[in-house]
Amino acid sequence: MIFRFKLKDFRLSLGVNFQDMLIERTNNEVIIRLPAYVDMEGVQRLVDYLSYKEATQKSKAKQSDVDKLANEVKKGWWDKNRGKLIK
Repeated sequence: MIFRFKLKDFRLSLGVNFQDMLIERTNNEVIIRLPAYVDMEGVQRLVDYLSYKEATQKSKAKQSDVDKLANEVKKGWWDKNRGKLIK
């Protein structure tokens, strides 16, 4: 799998300079080495994104279907919890 990132966004979200980062591809894995000072929240966002990409890589869902489902879930949650939040 090839991951594509906007380099500027990647650098800013992790708080790391590209000179301090190493990305290596072997026969069976991709290894990303980051310095110890890296922002762990940024790393977690990266891991979350990679997990999402892996989970959805074979999905045939259209973005419009995903948006519709998300709106239905949000509306259902709001209808259920509205009374708890607005008094």
